[in-house]
Amino acid sequence: MTRYVVLLRGINVGRAKRVGMASLRQLLTARGYDGVRTHLQSGNVLLDTDRGAAELTADVEAALRGEFGFDVAVVVRTASELAAVLAADPLAGTWTDPARHLVTFLTAEPGPGLVAALPEPGPGDGNYRLLGRELYLWLPDGVLATPVGLWRWDRLLGVSGTARNWNTVSALVERAAG
Repeated sequence: MTRYVVLLRGINVGRAKRVGMASLRQLLTARGYDGVRTHLQSGNVLLDTDRGAAELTADVEAALRGEFGFDVAVVVRTASELAAVLAADPLAGTWTDPARHLVTFLTAEPGPGLVAALPEPGPGDGNYRLLGRELYLWLPDGVLATPVGLWRWDRLLGVSGTARNWNTVSALVERAAG
């Protein structure tokens, strides 16, 4: 069995795509996943399965569509991959507020041409670093007030993802280890 962290994109933001965590846990347990736990209301799930990442992603997306009637993008990482994300932080020492330091978990590694074309932030614009399938962001004035936070990352990178702040990533690593 592998412990996974399943990240759901864009649920429980405003009134759209509402998913109750108790219902989500029941749905995934009924589909045969073990040790299903959720963290916060923003779509963070820990579970154990013998399935591979691609099969898990497809199954959870299908389950959500069938149960709730809308599409939800799903990104998965193993517990060890998530711990490596925390350990590899390329912005360590530059950020001061874990609520404004984010990691965007991408569905795939962006192509090298797109990565090479990424713009550099200007002074006071925030900062970013891309490592593989993770985009680390330092947004000192918050997501909506720091220019780098407003960049259209899906278009710039050619892949989608879902972001979590450093507090959430740290808590998920801790819960996944326990």
